[in-house]
Amino acid sequence: MEITEILFYVLSGLTVLSALLMVFSKSAVHSILYLIITFFCISGHYILLNAQFLAIVNIIVYAGAIMVLFLFVVMLMNLNHEKKTFGKATKLLAASLTCILFVALTVGILTSQPAANQGVQLFEGEIGLINNLGQLLYSEYVLPFELSSILFISAMIGAVILSKKDDELVN
Repeated sequence: MEITEILFYVLSGLTVLSALLMVFSKSAVHSILYLIITFFCISGHYILLNAQFLAIVNIIVYAGAIMVLFLFVVMLMNLNHEKKTFGKATKLLAASLTCILFVALTVGILTSQPAANQGVQLFEGEIGLINNLGQLLYSEYVLPFELSSILFISAMIGAVILSKKDDELVN
C-alpha cells in the first residue's frame, strides 16, 4: 500500500466521521466546526487528485469565509429561544421528498457514468488545474455551472427569509 492510498483512506475516514458528527451534533456551533473539518478533508482529497487550485479555493471560500459567516449568523440568531413551527407532517413530507431526490440522483449517477467504477488517478491528470478547469466550466459544463448560480441565489434568498424574525416565532 502506497502513501497516497493511506492518505486517501485516512482523509476519507475523517471526512465521513466529521460529516456524521456534523449531522448528529445537537449544538449548531459544534456542527459548524465539524463542517469546517469536513471541508479541510475534502481539500486534502483535491490535493491528492492534483487539483491544487480547487483545494485552495475550497479552504479560502468554504472553510474560511462561509463558515465564519455561518458562525456569526448562528450566534446572532440565538436559536435556543425560538419556537419550532414545523409540524410532524411537514417534516415527514420534507424527509420523504429528500429521500426520493437522493435515490433518484444516486440511480442517475450510477447508470449514466460507467467511468465512475474506474480507479482514481492520484497525483496524475491535469483536470484540476486552472486553465483546464476554466475551459471545461465555460464549454462542456456551462449549463450545470449556470444552474448552480441559480441555486446559490435561491439559497441566499432563503437565508434572508429565515433571518427575518416573525413576532409569533419569538417568545
